[in-house]
Amino acid sequence: MANKSGRLPGKKRAAARAASRKAGGAVGNDVQSVVASLKRLGTKRTRDGMARYGLPSDKAFGVAVGTMQQLAKRLGRNHELATALWGTGWCEARMMAAFLGEAERVTSAQMDSWCQDFDNWGICDTVCFHLFDRTPHAFAKVTQWSRNSDEFGKRAAFALLACLALHDKQAGDEPFAQCLPLVEHAARDERNFVKKGVSWALRLIGRRNLQLNAAAVKLAQRLSRSPHAAARWTGKGAFKELTSPAVMRRLRSKRDSKIK
Repeated sequence: MANKSGRLPGKKRAAARAASRKAGGAVGNDVQSVVASLKRLGTKRTRDGMARYGLPSDKAFGVAVGTMQQLAKRLGRNHELATALWGTGWCEARMMAAFLGEAERVTSAQMDSWCQDFDNWGICDTVCFHLFDRTPHAFAKVTQWSRNSDEFGKRAAFALLACLALHDKQAGDEPFAQCLPLVEHAARDERNFVKKGVSWALRLIGRRNLQLNAAAVKLAQRLSRSPHAAARWTGKGAFKELTSPAVMRRLRSKRDSKIK
């Protein structure tokens, strides 16, 4: 029990510090074990193949994503372990961090810190798809990161928006509608991974329901007439997909099922 100063008595403080050191040591051992497993599971063939997808391999073991997911499933969610794995800098360890992290324990500061470390689309998209889009900070980070100047930091904004459009079944239309001006502004960015992230977000917003589809199609039409080549590419691609018979049938069926 704490004394009047709010501090634990000396013996209890020492015990708490010892418990903390023990827990930290356990996490350290787990990190070493996971990294050793990843190293053992890696193959030169997978590592060499990463270059074909624009993924750096200088800090990678070459482990297939499915293999990492199986390992993560055996380990279970563990936020301390995820945070420690991220700190190793290994590509696969950071992928594992996305699979092991606990969304409710991810802080705004942690999201910013990890975002600053994004150096390829694979890590960026995996973290957004498997972890960040479940956090309560997600929509705020879309707005904040859309102002990033670096390529993967800015991609993170729109990869996260795309993942929210795909996974967040509780959000209404308004948060997505409010993000469309961010999409429009970023659509002129010529950088490959930003451009593809923006396109991904616009297309998935337009696939949520008929109302958002109409708003996304309207934006796509404007972008198609833009003087910027990247914006035209995004607009034409999104317009073609979002007005396709297959998408419209699915959205009408979705609407009708709700009416019933």
